[in-house]
Amino acid sequence: MTTDIFDVVVIGAGHAGCEAALACARMGHSTLLTTLNLDALAMMPCNPSIGGTAKGHLVRELDALGGEMGRAIDDVFIQSRMLNTRKGPAVHSLRAQADKKAYQRRMRRAVDDCENLVLRQAEVSRIVVERGRVAGVETTTGGRVACKAVIVCSGVYLNSRIIIGECAWNGGPQGLLAANALTQSLVDLGFAVRRFKTGTPARLDGRTIDFSKMEPQAGDEPVVPFSFMTDASTLQNKALCYLTYTTPRTHEIILNNLHRAPMYSGTIHGTGARYCPSIEDKVVRFRDKDRHPVFMEPEGLDTNEWYAQGMSTSMPEDVQRAIYASIPGLENARLLRLAYAIEYDCIDPTQLTASFQARDVAGLFCAGQVNGTSGYEEAAAQGLYAGINAALWLEGRAPMLLTRADAYLGVLVDDLITKGVDEPYRMMTSRAEYRLLLRQDNADLRLTELGRAAGLVSEARYQKMLEKKRLTREGRALLDKLRLTDQLRHPEATYNALRQARPDLPDYPADVKEQLEIEARYEGYIARQTADRQRFLAMEDTPLPPDADYLNMSGLRIEARQKLDAQRPASLGQASRIPGINPGDVTVLMIWLRARGE
Repeated sequence: MTTDIFDVVVIGAGHAGCEAALACARMGHSTLLTTLNLDALAMMPCNPSIGGTAKGHLVRELDALGGEMGRAIDDVFIQSRMLNTRKGPAVHSLRAQADKKAYQRRMRRAVDDCENLVLRQAEVSRIVVERGRVAGVETTTGGRVACKAVIVCSGVYLNSRIIIGECAWNGGPQGLLAANALTQSLVDLGFAVRRFKTGTPARLDGRTIDFSKMEPQAGDEPVVPFSFMTDASTLQNKALCYLTYTTPRTHEIILNNLHRAPMYSGTIHGTGARYCPSIEDKVVRFRDKDRHPVFMEPEGLDTNEWYAQGMSTSMPEDVQRAIYASIPGLENARLLRLAYAIEYDCIDPTQLTASFQARDVAGLFCAGQVNGTSGYEEAAAQGLYAGINAALWLEGRAPMLLTRADAYLGVLVDDLITKGVDEPYRMMTSRAEYRLLLRQDNADLRLTELGRAAGLVSEARYQKMLEKKRLTREGRALLDKLRLTDQLRHPEATYNALRQARPDLPDYPADVKEQLEIEARYEGYIARQTADRQRFLAMEDTPLPPDADYLNMSGLRIEARQKLDAQRPASLGQASRIPGINPGDVTVLMIWLRARGE
């Protein structure tokens, strides 16, 4: 019997689920956020950080659209660094160490204080669909909730299995329960399901670590915030990280015990992430290296737990203890939590549209690791995107669709729905063709207007973006008028140095100065990518009819017919990126469109 009615039900309260639920509720829709355990909301089961290469771009974009993650990490970070500063601004990426428990409390406050949002501990076992549309959800305890839209943000919990050496059991991260019922419901709705794997290092007792044998890693000063709404002057680093390395003895222990490693013995069946390998995988793949870096990162300010970045493993307990003891500074370290691998179910994301709605079930959206991705940032960005589009769908409005030329989030969405995944997907700057245009510093200028149109961006955020845009245009016009733009094109030139020679120049805010410096220094490259972007958008703006009969389209190869029919691309550009579609197939589509007069 139905006991509740909501507009939206979000399944899972991890990083994707929190952003999805907050977006729907803030856009005015009654929203139920369900989770297997209330204490696990916004949990960081792996690394205690937000951001990183390309991931920092996603957090900035999420923030520009009105999401919560950027503001939350600014409130609770304990160390912040800008990565890749020796390279150009296209790949500069912010990364901040988080106080894990403080981050959870901060996100819980955001959820609890959000109007239209109800949080509930429950396991959803079935998505109810009637006449091809979402009608509600059922829980394992017999409850039923009527709703018009569902957003699946189940993370790594679907039929999840923990593996440590020869031991394996059904369970979620860090001793939590698995979600054992929902996979079958997704299969019944027509989703193809695959099995992926991820893992995490051990946690060590900081009181037993000899940090004197390690290299201190300080944060950057001044601190750069993630959120465009955060006052940078209020931020300061609070902790050190440390760098140590594996040794030849570490590698010897691993190689001597490979037969006991689940990923080599056949115990693990899921596909792991290529770009986040376990330490045993790194030792095997890179036998020419005599050491690998290990970053020791605090899990928080009020805990003794430390995270060993780079030491993910699923080796048996006795081997783990020997491995860690072979690393300088960890000889006597006490393991508080063993490292483990986790297998879980996820869907084929090519079964989703560009708005993350299921192709065959109206009102059903999916976001996060259930789509085959890895990482908190990828999950949160997807959650926000799915949440916005679910709300717009409920309102009968057009979806907010981001292309590869608009945002890293657009690259992420397009890669998932067009190319699919055969391993856990990780965002990288190399995936973005227009990365000089899609910098983290201009995410607000690119996306805040879209968030405003959707109804999620506040007036204060919108006005702040407009002022930055106005001052940047004013500053560039002034520099051009005074013939000073060329001086900013020198690699070491800065606006502040220019002002020392010309004190009559306005003292703009730091973010405006940054825009002026980048636009001047990289003007030619930016112009070139802008022209490339226009050509790309011409293809994206050429729609393909949703009812196109690809199977009977003359001139197309059989493989092309089958793939186009299965994925139903929305545009000529999207069709061109489907694996197996070649330039000749695209030409056939163009001729077909012209013959139709489109």
